[in-house]
Amino acid sequence: MATTAAYEVTAAVPAWLNKGDNAWQMTASTLVGLQSMPGLVILYGSIVKKKWAVNSAFMALYAFAAVLICWVLLCYRMAFGDKLLPFWAKGAPSLGQKFLIKQARIPESTHYYDNGKIEAAMIEPFYPMATEVYFQFTFAAITMILLAGSVLGRMDIKAWMAFVPLWLVFSYTVGAFSLWGGGFLFHWGVIDYSGGYVIHLASGISGFTAAYWVGPRLKSDRERFPPNNVLLMLAGAGLLWMGWSGFNGGAPNAANLTASLAVLNTNISAATSLLVWTTLDVIFFGKPSVVGAVQGMMTGLACVTPGAGVVQPWAAIVMGILSGSIPWFTMMILHKKSTFLQQVDDTLAVFHTHAVAGLLGGLLTGLFAEPTLCSLQLRVTNTKGAFYGGGIQFVKQLVAALFIIGWNIVSTTIILLLIRLFIPLRMPDHQLMIGDDAVHGEAAYALWGDGEKYDPTQHGPDSPGRATASGFGNGARGVTINL
Repeated sequence: MATTAAYEVTAAVPAWLNKGDNAWQMTASTLVGLQSMPGLVILYGSIVKKKWAVNSAFMALYAFAAVLICWVLLCYRMAFGDKLLPFWAKGAPSLGQKFLIKQARIPESTHYYDNGKIEAAMIEPFYPMATEVYFQFTFAAITMILLAGSVLGRMDIKAWMAFVPLWLVFSYTVGAFSLWGGGFLFHWGVIDYSGGYVIHLASGISGFTAAYWVGPRLKSDRERFPPNNVLLMLAGAGLLWMGWSGFNGGAPNAANLTASLAVLNTNISAATSLLVWTTLDVIFFGKPSVVGAVQGMMTGLACVTPGAGVVQPWAAIVMGILSGSIPWFTMMILHKKSTFLQQVDDTLAVFHTHAVAGLLGGLLTGLFAEPTLCSLQLRVTNTKGAFYGGGIQFVKQLVAALFIIGWNIVSTTIILLLIRLFIPLRMPDHQLMIGDDAVHGEAAYALWGDGEKYDPTQHGPDSPGRATASGFGNGARGVTINL
């Protein structure tokens, strides 16, 4: 009786609900959410110079919260709702219980043959809309936070607060609907399994564009910007890597064969890319870099994302090798030789780690997409990579990349120029000199050092509670606290 009761149809467990799929999708959503909050919050707060730790972490925190509210008020249905334009859906709230507890569906995903007959039925996962809305939110949130990495250390926080909802509405939803929600690239058969274009290419290109318009950091910050806590940076990177199992494992909308393969491919590519990047660091610079290893990990994850569920594991290794070497070359060699690239201050090199890696992954998917695996996941029949006889697929991948690049350059530029009419995009120099203490009135660590504003009433020689060196002049030993 207990076994039968577990599968009994009730008002809360309708016949269409698959508890396994729903449980996995909610788990995957949580994993992707953890990549941003606290993953990237920790990573950003520790990979930057100490005086920008609070500001960098807060930019990520604010984006996560702001995107969620915008997502349920308007943006989910702009990305996955009823068609308005070939690249955009009709916006509407996703807040009513009638909408959220019905079976999930992507209304524009039905794919037709040229003669009007149905080629692939509408995507209708076996879980409720509430699960789908939250799952897709976590992707939107991490895209916004990745973009922030390009403008850390100088973008005015008020300008960032205005930029987040505008970019979500006018940039992210366009890419998401076009490639995932039933837009023109979706029906043309472009493969973006889990966001190589929608997330990584878009965030990298928009981040680079934003960095151009916001302007550079102070010269002193550009010349010396060491991580304030390498070990904590690794903790954030670890959350990012492990969370990617939900990122790519949740894309099939079911706990199925494709999900399992995608998780394996994701980790293979990340590990390969990290090892290749580290090897290149040792060969050319004589020592392995922990920051470099994290960058290699991220390029491997970004590269495999557009094809994680439709390529074989050997192809994931190839993608890891190329993502650990080509972005390394563009960052370490090409960037230093290009006057234009040096003029644009991309703080965390998001252009290289996400735009270059995402574009590379999308194009490699056009080569390596395996026909049988494609048939398990994709809507357009007979989809296959160029290595299997589908040369047109590579062309489709290239055209889609050009659309995402062009749209994000234009939309990001217009948004920032509009904001600039009302709010300065870059902090004034006196705030840039000080950092967190000037912007937030808070510091990451309760230690005297880089970025703290000097206050003679608190830090002067006669101030109460001042620490003095006992027996060693101005030395750092024998510290006595005068109470």
